[in-house]
Amino acid sequence: MRGLSVFNIQRYSIHDGDGIRTTIFFKGCPLRCAWCHNGESWNPAPELMWDEEKCVRCGACAAVCPHGAASAFRLDRSLCAACGSCVQSCPAGARQLSGRRYTPEELVALVARDTMFYDESGGGVTLSGGEVMAAEPFTEVERLCELLREEGIRVFVDTSGMAPWERFAAILGDVDCFLYDIKAMDPDKHRKWIGADNTLILDNLRRLSKVGVRIRLRLPLIEGVNAGPEDILPIIGLLRDGVRAEKIHLLPYHEFGREKFGRLGRDSRPFRTPTPEKLESLAELFRKAGYPQVVIGG
Repeated sequence: MRGLSVFNIQRYSIHDGDGIRTTIFFKGCPLRCAWCHNGESWNPAPELMWDEEKCVRCGACAAVCPHGAASAFRLDRSLCAACGSCVQSCPAGARQLSGRRYTPEELVALVARDTMFYDESGGGVTLSGGEVMAAEPFTEVERLCELLREEGIRVFVDTSGMAPWERFAAILGDVDCFLYDIKAMDPDKHRKWIGADNTLILDNLRRLSKVGVRIRLRLPLIEGVNAGPEDILPIIGLLRDGVRAEKIHLLPYHEFGREKFGRLGRDSRPFRTPTPEKLESLAELFRKAGYPQVVIGG
């Protein structure tokens, strides 16, 4: 199938890299972080999101649904094909289809509208997700990076690192910086909370560092999960072992993603955000170890 699955294109962003940016969020992710902020990114296929609180029970969706999945009072996801027929018919905007495919050329045409802002602010485009490095077909990610480089648009890649090394190697020449997530150093903790082993993630980080590309480490921090000194000290050990990072971002957990799980018909669980004092104490661990380039926030 031609095209890359995308669930959001966020223009005029001041996060996820330098300056004013456009962030492209790709659909599909091999990880299952228990606190995920973008639950709609897991599945690469389109998904229907239903906001039950917005629903006015008018029955317009049931009148157009070709699969019998919709009614005025419920959504039977076992029957829903995510065709989107109900979305336009909903007068309350309670239904949204998450995900559509774009060719690399379409994406470049969209983001190139803001080239002036990128140039003036030192910004560019960030490829995020989900997990862009797991996107299929990956040859189209390669093509997208090439086209952005040809347009003179700086490219940042926000990644969990959970992808074959060959994919990273294929885009090294077109990517300005990798925003690299480290969620847990302990393998057992990583399997428990992230749903996968972290060996490949750490191996790819070391290889990226060895070839000399720009790396910014991003540490999502969740109180009671990975926000203790015992979680940070192994990351400092990783830096001392030769992993080079120009910045280290401490990213406190937020609950913005929980309501998305409800709209996807999934359960979510509450987590706690580290206090500002706790975050500052973790930042101080890096500074005392000789890594002053640590910041709180993204």
